[in-house]
Amino acid sequence: MASATTNSCLFFFLLVLVSAVAASADDKFTHLHFYFHETDSGPNATLVTAVEPPKNSTTSFGSIVVYDNVLREGADPASALIGRAQGIGAISALDGGSGLAAMNLVFTTGEYNGSTLALLGRFVAGAVSERGIVGGSGRFRLARGFSLSNVVSSTATTVVAEFDVYVTHYY
Repeated sequence: MASATTNSCLFFFLLVLVSAVAASADDKFTHLHFYFHETDSGPNATLVTAVEPPKNSTTSFGSIVVYDNVLREGADPASALIGRAQGIGAISALDGGSGLAAMNLVFTTGEYNGSTLALLGRFVAGAVSERGIVGGSGRFRLARGFSLSNVVSSTATTVVAEFDVYVTHYY
């Protein structure tokens, strides 16, 4: 009886192992590099503050922003458009220096046209921010991975951040 149980457990383990190897054989790895362009004010603003911080606050703690930023091939605002970064951000640190971002990267041109990546994670003012990839659609079905971003230029009304995205996906 113990031999039959051992054989059943061994068979189940081998079945799971073969399934995992077969699934990973179909996975693809993609590295994306692009720039996120944000305009904070004016008629072409791509970010709005949906919730202001409390009146007595000395930081932006509690603010919630909604954005529909431009993704471009380069840091130059005239570089080729590749998509949009659409999402929300909440300033969740008491000092106002970091928060939570929930972002969809929506690709509108090229090989990934019509595909999306869903990112979730922390952003940190003045530092490299890492966010997890929690899903995707189109060419990025079953996506998982991470992104690294860093602000490369900032003015009173614009922000440009460089993104490196490392994603494993099925399609």
